Amino acid sequence: MAVELERTEQVRAKIQIKNPLLRNALSEFFGTFLLLFIGIGIVMQFILSNEKLNTWININLGWGLAIAFCVYLCSKTSGGHFNPAVSIAFLTLGKLPLKDFLVYCVVQTIGAALGSAAAFGLYYDQFVKYAGAFRTIIGTKATAGCFCSYPALHVSNTTAFFDQFAGTALLVLFVCVVIDKRNGLPAASHPLLFGLVVMMIGTAYGMNLGYPINPARDLGPRLFSYFIYGSGVFSYHSYYFWIPVIAPLFGAIVGAWSYTFFVGAHIPEQRETTYVLVDEANQPLKLATDA
Repeated sequence: MAVELERTEQVRAKIQIKNPLLRNALSEFFGTFLLLFIGIGIVMQFILSNEKLNTWININLGWGLAIAFCVYLCSKTSGGHFNPAVSIAFLTLGKLPLKDFLVYCVVQTIGAALGSAAAFGLYYDQFVKYAGAFRTIIGTKATAGCFCSYPALHVSNTTAFFDQFAGTALLVLFVCVVIDKRNGLPAASHPLLFGLVVMMIGTAYGMNLGYPINPARDLGPRLFSYFIYGSGVFSYHSYYFWIPVIAPLFGAIVGAWSYTFFVGAHIPEQRETTYVLVDEANQPLKLATDA
């Protein structure tokens, strides 16, 4: 074990990236890749098994766990955004530079596209068994929904827009709750709490679109699926595709600032109380603080 650890440290010393933006961009790419590789796999298992191996609650639980563990993965580098909506919220809050935001959006989308491609490769035989040679967006053997969101025809684009706006606003609002140091939530609990927030949103508002609430999560796989299903992935439902890309950005900003205006700015500062510990002879031992 000691020899393996030494080798690990040797490799680390040779390949460690010093540039913060490059380091964080690599983390965002890899974290989003893994998130989509796991998450898309969950959806594929649901659809391609005729909804026998997974249920709707399994999808919510699986995505929540995927979020939690992928954020744990990148918690000490980029922090694990994996979502341009989260990144734009941090940009407006002054927690992320504009240059970093733009780079994050690109690498997150590429990571999502490649993650979905990897999941497709792993489940390719199941696609063939389920739908044969046909790859369709709608119909009894439609499989395009394995990759990204396609609302039912009775769901209007107006409803879809506000669905994504509201869902992402909830996500980012509670992200702000979790990371606000004044709330005193242990840092080690943050990734798990983020996963629970995603589960909550899915169980409440997953009916319309399947709660993508993440431009990279929807656009990346849609770009990859274009090579399988054709231009219909963009023209479907009066060019619905732009809604899960744009609406979450606005929802994220509103969610972040609604927390600030309604709650965050009004949390009282904690006052530090100093105690003097004494021994049996009433002599001071040390100072202790209680925040």
